[in-house]
Amino acid sequence: MVVRFDIAIDCADPGLLARFWAEALGYPASGIDQEPDGSDAVLEPPEDGLPRFYFQRVPEGKVAKNRVHLDLHVGGSTLEEKRPLIDAEAARLVALGGSDHRGPVEEGGSYWVRMNDPEGNEFCLIGD
Repeated sequence: MVVRFDIAIDCADPGLLARFWAEALGYPASGIDQEPDGSDAVLEPPEDGLPRFYFQRVPEGKVAKNRVHLDLHVGGSTLEEKRPLIDAEAARLVALGGSDHRGPVEEGGSYWVRMNDPEGNEFCLIGD
């Protein structure tokens, strides 16, 4: 039986990504435990039941689309509610160092924005 899981992310700068994801997810920055040599960083969750994030330095850069990505649920029950919430969150994450990789998409009653973290790892902002 699995009692907890971590999400491991290969990267060039573990501290940078740990700080970005702490802000993006609302995890406390005080929960970042980084090795003195900068080789890895762990982002501890603010409460039980949420995953830890493990960032490990690797020599190679990202070269292709992620096979697994995070979907961050922003909220809203109607498209009219979802659009401004998702757009505002996208702007906040761009200000933190992320990028809007693919502008807003509206399809089949859904609305989302595909984004990249500071090292190009894809994630999506979607409405609940």
